[in-house]
Amino acid sequence: MKPEIHPQLNEVTVHCQCGNEFKTRSVKPELRVEICSACHPFWTGKQKLLDTAGRVEKFNRKYAKKEEAAPVAAAVEPSTEA
Repeated sequence: MKPEIHPQLNEVTVHCQCGNEFKTRSVKPELRVEICSACHPFWTGKQKLLDTAGRVEKFNRKYAKKEEAAPVAAAVEPSTEA
């Protein structure tokens, strides 16, 4: 390996928004993350409830109008020119 081409690895503390801190190695002097294994829903088993029903209903209302309008446009016969 060539000397002096690799970055210097430092032991740094990772700070999460939930307050969890742990040590790891990185080329950066400090790491701040939004989510870690202590607060991630997959690892904790706790999921945040979202209003998905409202989103689905909004989606269905939006695209129901387009589905109803499509057959009406297809039912109109094109005019024939002589």
